[in-house]
Amino acid sequence: MASKDAQNQRRGLPSFLPGAPDPDQNLPASSSKPGNQAWQLSRPLPRSFLPTLDLIIIHQQVELLGMILGTETSNKYEIKNSLGQRIYFAVEESICFNRTFCSTLRSCTLRITDNSGREVITVNRPLRCNSCWCPCYLQELEIQAPPGTIVGYVAQKWDPFLPKFTIQNANKEDILKIVGPCATCGCFGDVNFEVKTINEKLTIGKISKYWSGFVNDVFTNADNFGIHVPADLDVTVKAAMIGACFLFDFMFFEHSLAGL
Repeated sequence: MASKDAQNQRRGLPSFLPGAPDPDQNLPASSSKPGNQAWQLSRPLPRSFLPTLDLIIIHQQVELLGMILGTETSNKYEIKNSLGQRIYFAVEESICFNRTFCSTLRSCTLRITDNSGREVITVNRPLRCNSCWCPCYLQELEIQAPPGTIVGYVAQKWDPFLPKFTIQNANKEDILKIVGPCATCGCFGDVNFEVKTINEKLTIGKISKYWSGFVNDVFTNADNFGIHVPADLDVTVKAAMIGACFLFDFMFFEHSLAGL
């Protein structure tokens, strides 16, 4: 255990799971407190690559029909490792009415499959509000891994200035926070959402929307994201961060020529 902590320190990564006490705290963790419970995986993900990854790349595929007609089509994403090798593929399931009239607020289901076509993660997004002026009924995702087993949620928290979210376990207990920048336009640079401990004292990772150039950002919906996390982070937390990445794409970066 000591050698593993030393390796994490050399990589500059925290040597504890979300919910454990900060290194500068000497109080022992209590299993009776929700904030001190590590998020454990009740059932393993089938053929999961997540346990070994410290960088997850998500590439949204270009929809030529939507680009030409200026209409909203179902999103598709390739999920890759740091070498650019595809490990998963995600497809949005939603009805045309929702995509047309609810636009980026639409309810949908994202099904994530491995390279053999087997579904390994399901992300459910209900129809919710998205406004800094509305402190109730905000955005939320449900994460199932494997499908049928709820392992966590991503929930938006009201804040008048910054985009804030929490990653929750299956009992809806907060275990991590995600804090975004005041401006998410990312005109000429990356947009970073920092993943922090509950008290926001320590940053353990980030979700980045990579700037792909002026032409791509203005004339297509194709976005590229990177999820930077400790390699030994619990796989269900990594699955929730993938879901959070999809949510950020819908909320902050989804557009079409019809809206220009």
